[in-house]
Amino acid sequence: MNNTLHTGRVIIRFGAELLVENPEKPSLPPIRCTAKRKFDTIVCGDVITWHGNEHGNATVDDLLPRKNALTRPGYRGRPRTIAANIDQLVVVNSWLPETSWDLVDRYLIAAQQLNANAVIVMNKSDLADQHAVDEDWQAMKTYQKIGYDVLQMNALTGEGVDQLKSLMRDKTSIFSGRSGVGKSSIANVLLSNTADITVGIISDSGEGKHTTTTAMLYPLNPNNQQDGYLIDSPGVRDYAVSDMTEQQLSDGYIEFAPFKELCHFNNCSHNHEPKCAVRTAVDKGDITQERYHRYIQALQSLET
Repeated sequence: MNNTLHTGRVIIRFGAELLVENPEKPSLPPIRCTAKRKFDTIVCGDVITWHGNEHGNATVDDLLPRKNALTRPGYRGRPRTIAANIDQLVVVNSWLPETSWDLVDRYLIAAQQLNANAVIVMNKSDLADQHAVDEDWQAMKTYQKIGYDVLQMNALTGEGVDQLKSLMRDKTSIFSGRSGVGKSSIANVLLSNTADITVGIISDSGEGKHTTTTAMLYPLNPNNQQDGYLIDSPGVRDYAVSDMTEQQLSDGYIEFAPFKELCHFNNCSHNHEPKCAVRTAVDKGDITQERYHRYIQALQSLET
């Protein structure tokens, strides 16, 4: 193994050291690698090449190109990358605390910017009769109509868990959503004993338990990579886009796509310009008034 170049995915990073999936099987103890300073941008989810050494940690040789990277403002506002190579954003909501559909839209825009799939989960289904209103049911129908998967779940009873697992199969997913909606409960059900196994491996490596500030890659099934992965990090879970262009904002409203090219102006903001095909689609009912109004509110916030 020492002279052979291996490819592996980063599970977690501790300073200059990484734990990387075992090239033979994810259920086996991970490989401990040391990264040189030029690789200080490597994060959870990255794919690297490495070679073993007779004594000490393996050595990182290269960071392979990323599909995408999730960043947040860091020290003095500088972007800080916290996870990479994400296939799917799972937007977790609940009936209590009540859902902010403006926030859901922002998460969907984030998924679009990552070129990632998005799934909308409504947890705590047992509270629907008491807390759901017509606006909520209509919003869920709208998201389904424009192409998003929308699931009713109850992490405590297991309702919807198998359906979510199916949607996460063969993908690297990451959770987002406001505090209290049950992200941790859903993650615990999905991972069952997997998380305990992985944390145990890290403890054996001398680094202690997984901290709440470090992104970590969990296989949903350590014996089968095709069952998918979950990247867990509170910093990632609460992620929502802030700075963006008007183009990125409108791209995040995927139901606008068939109409945008029909607008009279190439740089149409779909707000006040004449001959706007998007506004015409709203008038005809092809785009819902509710989603369009949230778009306009977001657009105005960009301009202020």
